[in-house]
Amino acid sequence: MPPKAGRIAAKALGIKLQEHDPFKELERPGASMKSDRTNHTFVEEPPRVIEYLNSLIPSGKELYDYLLSLFPFLSWIGHYNLQWLIGDLVAGITIGAVVVPQGMAYAKLANLEVQFGLYSSFMGVLIYWFFATSKDITIGPVAVMSQLTGGIVADMAEALPDVPGHVIASALAILAGAIVLFIGLVRCGWIVDVISLTALSAFMTGSAINILVGQIPSMMGITGFSTRDAPYLVFIHTLQGLPRTTLDAAMGLTALAMLYLIRATCSYAAKRWPQHQRLIFFLSTLRTVFVILLYTMISWLVNRGLPQDQVKFKILLDVPRGFQNAAAPVLNKRIASNLASYLPATVIVLLIEHIAISKSFGRVNNYAINPSQEMVAIGVTNMLGPFLGGYAATGSFSRTAIKSKAGVRTPFAGVITAAVVLLAIYALPAVFYYIPNASLAAVIIHAVGDLITPPNTVYQFWLVSPLEVFIFFVGVIVTVFSTIENGIYCTVCLSAAMLLYRILRAKGRFLGRVRVASMLGDHVVGEDTQHGAEYGTFTGSPEAPFRNVFLPITHADGSNPEVELDNPYPGIFIYRFSEGFNYTNASHSLGYMTDYIFAHTRRTNLTNFERPGDRPWNDPGPSRRKLKAAAAGGTNALADEVDTNLPTLKAIILDFSSVNHVDITSVQQLIDVRNQLDRYAAPDTVDWHIACISNRWAKRALAAAGFGYPTMRPDVPHLRWKSIFSVAEIGGAQSAAAAAEFEDNEKELESSNRRHSLHSHSHASSHQPDLEAALSKKPTVTLPEGADEEPPNAVLAATAGTTRPTPALHAGRTVAVHGINRPLFHVDLTSALQSAIANVEARSEDTSEGAASTAEVAKAGGKDATDASTGTGSSLH
Repeated sequence: MPPKAGRIAAKALGIKLQEHDPFKELERPGASMKSDRTNHTFVEEPPRVIEYLNSLIPSGKELYDYLLSLFPFLSWIGHYNLQWLIGDLVAGITIGAVVVPQGMAYAKLANLEVQFGLYSSFMGVLIYWFFATSKDITIGPVAVMSQLTGGIVADMAEALPDVPGHVIASALAILAGAIVLFIGLVRCGWIVDVISLTALSAFMTGSAINILVGQIPSMMGITGFSTRDAPYLVFIHTLQGLPRTTLDAAMGLTALAMLYLIRATCSYAAKRWPQHQRLIFFLSTLRTVFVILLYTMISWLVNRGLPQDQVKFKILLDVPRGFQNAAAPVLNKRIASNLASYLPATVIVLLIEHIAISKSFGRVNNYAINPSQEMVAIGVTNMLGPFLGGYAATGSFSRTAIKSKAGVRTPFAGVITAAVVLLAIYALPAVFYYIPNASLAAVIIHAVGDLITPPNTVYQFWLVSPLEVFIFFVGVIVTVFSTIENGIYCTVCLSAAMLLYRILRAKGRFLGRVRVASMLGDHVVGEDTQHGAEYGTFTGSPEAPFRNVFLPITHADGSNPEVELDNPYPGIFIYRFSEGFNYTNASHSLGYMTDYIFAHTRRTNLTNFERPGDRPWNDPGPSRRKLKAAAAGGTNALADEVDTNLPTLKAIILDFSSVNHVDITSVQQLIDVRNQLDRYAAPDTVDWHIACISNRWAKRALAAAGFGYPTMRPDVPHLRWKSIFSVAEIGGAQSAAAAAEFEDNEKELESSNRRHSLHSHSHASSHQPDLEAALSKKPTVTLPEGADEEPPNAVLAATAGTTRPTPALHAGRTVAVHGINRPLFHVDLTSALQSAIANVEARSEDTSEGAASTAEVAKAGGKDATDASTGTGSSLH
């Protein structure tokens, strides 16, 4: 919209445009910062909405990078070499030997026939390497996802009795995969960050206990009850069914004992013979294969030639050769509507285990994963897997750990694993016939045992955050006494509630100033030239080692309580927000701030109401007798009503270092508090200084509400404002560092030429006068007419502890760090405190000069100064 048309529309709608910078309209606003070699003054422009919208529109290069990021293998496949291939072969074959027995065992956990676990294993490892950003992760059937799928299949058997279980499992995989794929394509992988480590640990521990208890009856051969009940019921029924134990227990318990025995033996051998650690590692890794082959041979010797109904213990029996269930998966409205309520838990399980594992191994092996791209990999795998008969698959912790230790070099190792699984599907079904079910149950129990959070880790949780340990145990207990889904929802909701409570009830800290120095051994860093140059103090000033720091007055940060802290100046308060500043915590945080200020200050004038009826009902004030006594000159008439030793409120400094965003609610509440405190300090006006703002939009919001520049006072028409800015050198060729380097080079050149010829010496010396003149020149500050030439001594004392002149800046171009049109936005707390003190002291002089004009306004029945002092922007309404 053209500017003229926009103004007409705004006028018609009653919108008051901020066409001019309010600070520029002030009379003599303060010093405009100009450098000695710069012809312009830096004025900070607020961000515009069009800038934000343009930042959301991707450029052509960004679109190209996005498409390229969908296929990460393109960045490394061209560098593939023989050494990488050898590492991938070893790791791929090792994982293939592990995933075959685990895949079959997990399929039984999912209430499916064993071949479906092999189908899922094949598709997971084959597809992942196209989209992988992790070389270690292995996608396939996992215990927790299989347990969840098995429960859903069991539930759907009652709701949809005419639909086979593998059809339900395939439909579930497609629906969950589509959701995860969408999240990955829109690059919202950060969504997994809302799930805390506590929730993840509780989920893994509770699920592992759930699976372990559910597999004990299968390992013992006990039947007669459902193993899908809550774990505590399954455990009770197992104890009651111990007399019904069969020969399966011999095949299960001994297999489980052998698995742990081999692992313990290999662990001991690795410590005893460290030179053979790699060989021992592979022997330990292949223990599952060894145990399954051993017990398959025993089963063959015992059951060969027997009919299926006369076998000594339960075995797998016939396993189809090849992909017998390869077909287009069945997914219709009836199936989808029945599965809808299970999708949230399924998606969460697919994501949290995979992302957590991939991030962990990425940190261990020094590479970063892209969570969004990992979601693309999971989504594509689960959408294509059902076409071969697979069910939901995700990253496996145990197989990923084995793959990493086996020396995998690239994600291409998944192709090798896929070849091993394919060989098993077509060449080994005859061997699978005799695998004991109890031995597969032992494999599952052995695998999930590592998912239980050990006590030492829980103790570390307790040291970090005791409340989260409570959430951990709640999640585990809910999972054990209910279901995995309820345990997931419970831990996630409790973690979110704890975070929300901390944000809602956040309150900041009032800070006090203290001067500190850094100690190295028995001396102060910066006292001498040697250590000053070495550790970052680049000046020889006596005050160089000392600096200002601001700590909570209550020592809530754990600082030494012997260090005396107080408000840095009577009536000036420094307040730091602790958990951001938004609509959720603005009320509580600002309420705490005002309560503290009221408790540590007194009203400027207790008798500033002309009539008793003008006083608010909730602030009755002193009695009429005491008011009359005060008017008659009684010096102690109000002594019992207010502590006259307390200062009046002068200024508030807000530390926005923890604030990255403000909203309408928080800004409006800040305006309300400003008006409240202005009435409290009337007829004075409270100065609001804001330091450490890191977001331009936050500055824009605060400036729109009237913050960032001083408020004109009606009783002092010619306000003399002390504008204190932070200045810095412009970098590049004209900085002090460049000047010093140039000087060193000139000196070196001069010394070198002196040894050769007088002509070279004269040439080098000709540059020296100009350089010395440049280095001796000090930056200048241009002050407007009527402004003070320098801050009062109190400002220097508050920041440096002395009135000694500070060292001049080096030669070079110096400019204001922040725009001069926002003098109350400061780069740090020190500059904010300087400005606050300078203007509080200047105000005392201005007030005495304007006392006469204030009296004339009061006699004329002018508007109350309290209302006028609120200035512009008193409300966002």
